[in-house]
Amino acid sequence: MNVELPLIVLVAVFGYFGIKLMRPPTWLIVVLLLGGFLLADTFLAPAIESGTRTGVEVVNGTTK
Repeated sequence: MNVELPLIVLVAVFGYFGIKLMRPPTWLIVVLLLGGFLLADTFLAPAIESGTRTGVEVVNGTTK
């Protein structure tokens, strides 16, 4: 029986439990940054980018 799991899911689960169970060391932060780069290559990237842009505009008060 083979179980296929995308790498981004593995990195996300690893990061979640790493932050919950211990103070985040430097290596964990590097792993989470790697997860961000992997996530940027998925179909979710445009939604994340527009959500981040909207959030920054709301915080800065520069909505169009």
